[in-house]
Amino acid sequence: MIAPLRLRLDATALADNWRTLARMSGRAACGAAVKADGYGLGALGVAERLAGAGCRDFFVATWAEAQALEPLGLSLSVLHGVREEDLPAAIAGHARPVLNTAAQVARWKAAGGGVCDVMVDTGMNRLGLSPDDLPLLDGLRVHTLMSHLACADEDRAMNARQLAAFAGLAGRTSARRMSLANSAGIALGADYAFDLTRPGLALYGGIPRAEFADTIRQVVTPEAQVIQRRRVAAGQTVGYNATWTARADTEVAILNLGYADGYFRGFSDKGTAQGGTCRVIGRVSMDLVALDVSATPDVREGEWIAMDYGLPAATVLAGMSQYELLTGLGDRFDRYWM
Repeated sequence: MIAPLRLRLDATALADNWRTLARMSGRAACGAAVKADGYGLGALGVAERLAGAGCRDFFVATWAEAQALEPLGLSLSVLHGVREEDLPAAIAGHARPVLNTAAQVARWKAAGGGVCDVMVDTGMNRLGLSPDDLPLLDGLRVHTLMSHLACADEDRAMNARQLAAFAGLAGRTSARRMSLANSAGIALGADYAFDLTRPGLALYGGIPRAEFADTIRQVVTPEAQVIQRRRVAAGQTVGYNATWTARADTEVAILNLGYADGYFRGFSDKGTAQGGTCRVIGRVSMDLVALDVSATPDVREGEWIAMDYGLPAATVLAGMSQYELLTGLGDRFDRYWM
């Protein structure tokens, strides 16, 4: 069944974004974070296209995400490590666990686990072993030693402190590679690249730092069908709580789109569509959005409307991060690669 919502996905932009990040990574390999269902775009479609562009290292959060990508035969790392419940999937060898805790290290050793990756905390205090715990890795076959930058999207002294802390780990394990930089970290310079970079947001059109503004391209455009076109007389209101009042007779289109789909309430009276020619009026509700279509007389019931969704601008309007705007795009969208 064809849904009344679709995401138009630009495969060329996705691949070009990865190639841009790969060039910026210098001699380091450039991987791809495809967790959260490929940041909401559909992990299978994203990973297949990135592999075709030359990407060889992929990162997911959970073993369920890894199993969903198993048919592609990719080199996968599972960032959240390995619980007791994950051991059957992990031992099967289709992906590497990224060990984060002393308990995970002990669990992996006891299970006779093979090659693994390891996360070390260099100051974010989220996931990762302490550098003092590195002797626990003796006897393990560590493929990639990694850490994660906390503030790479800002010019903060913490970036340099984390860089120095991570660089100080070189040679202290048997790891074949070291990896620190996320999307924003790539823009911090060659010192942050080490052997492997792990971009996420910028692959999908996000702009975490100004250095990407002229090079990273938009990948996703939400589109919704018009359910009804109506004329709202001057003085009448539209939507919940009557927050918008027509100053003159206004042509209004009601779209099959709402905050249940990830088009959030922050776009109320702020969002636009069709390249700025149509403005969201009134409150965004769970399943419906109203647009002023007075400037587009040809818009009728059943027509498709492209919502303006450039991530840097959309995050300002919605008051939400670019990550939230991407990963919030819901299951009611059909996804079409163009």
